[in-house]
Amino acid sequence: MSKIEPSIGAEAHRLSDEIAERDIGARLIGGMAIRILAGDRFDPLFERKIEDLDFVVAKREREGLAALLIESGYQADDHFNALNGATRMLFLDPENARQVDVFVGGFRMCHELPLTERLPVMPATLPAAEVLMTKLQIVELNEKDRNDIYSLILSHDVGAGDDGVINVERITELTADDWGLQKTFEVNFERLVSDLPGIQLDDAEKSSISERIALLQTSIEEATKSRRWKLRARIGERRQWYEVPEEVNR
Repeated sequence: MSKIEPSIGAEAHRLSDEIAERDIGARLIGGMAIRILAGDRFDPLFERKIEDLDFVVAKREREGLAALLIESGYQADDHFNALNGATRMLFLDPENARQVDVFVGGFRMCHELPLTERLPVMPATLPAAEVLMTKLQIVELNEKDRNDIYSLILSHDVGAGDDGVINVERITELTADDWGLQKTFEVNFERLVSDLPGIQLDDAEKSSISERIALLQTSIEEATKSRRWKLRARIGERRQWYEVPEEVNR
């Protein structure tokens, strides 16, 4: 009999508990991670239906996580996993019309993010900085992902470390070595600032989001850049700086 919880929130916590019990190097990202990270600070304005769970898993732990999901009642998408299993796996829950999307050994969509080194930092989810970057790296940002970013920034200050804040040093560490990643972040920051007046938050909340975005922008701009960053900056927008990820049916 399936162990899968009908409530996706309960299922996220159940899987996280199982992962911790088996000491598997895997953590949540995506919308559910933002809910967990925000906790009591989550603003109901950004409530939305979460349809899938997203995990990042260390390469050496992929088989352990796959076994856990199958034991829980998920069905492996054998065709997808045979083609992509070295970097990404899908597991289906037909009964609840959901799926679990697993990124193996890192995260690669419009940009590649090295996330697995940060798996031990927190229980259940990756730190807020990493979860934020998985959203900011989206070149064609939709309303759902934009609002997820607002939600995360509203519920977390920007500062040093990972304890309840967005770790700005971690973000600048990656953008200072990757011109394309910084470019995409800059484009999305501009959109976030432009769209903010139309969001139904009070002035104090909008001010908090605006100030935190400004701090992220300034920190990224002022960070000392690597030689790799400077070489790519010479080419600029003459060459596409992002990948177009393949659509996965959900």
